[in-house]
Amino acid sequence: MIPTTLKHTIAVLVNDQPGVLQRVSGLFGRRGFNIESITVGSSEEAGLSRMVIVTTGDENTLEQVEKQLYKIIDVIKVIDLSSRPMVARELALIKVKAEPAERPEIMGVIDTFRAAVVDIGPNSLIVQVVGDTEKIDAMVELLKPYGIRELSRTGATAMIRGNV
Repeated sequence: MIPTTLKHTIAVLVNDQPGVLQRVSGLFGRRGFNIESITVGSSEEAGLSRMVIVTTGDENTLEQVEKQLYKIIDVIKVIDLSSRPMVARELALIKVKAEPAERPEIMGVIDTFRAAVVDIGPNSLIVQVVGDTEKIDAMVELLKPYGIRELSRTGATAMIRGNV
């Protein structure tokens, strides 16, 4: 039987110390595991940060990632978020070419995605959109014909649904 490659979202609770991000990302690189996205920020507990890492691989790969992460001294807890119902969101800022004549049409796309214009220039708009990865991808595709000048995405951040 051929192993199934799946997308995995992993939360890693770590001590808020210099070099932890480098050690975690280095582990992935040394083991040949790809990181699709990684977000890091403060957690609900002082002194701890939460990393949310999206990677791909089969169940064996995920198991190896978890075991290797626990070998890093500053790693406190590893949670496979994708094994349970979760909420995942990403933020993107998109600078799109927008001549005044095209703006009403572009605003239609922005409104459809419940996005927001956060900056207006003489010939461009910066749009902020929040949602799952598929929503961001779809909006980017619809804005491409107008000319995307810059694109910045945060990567996914996620939590398990409910009161788990």
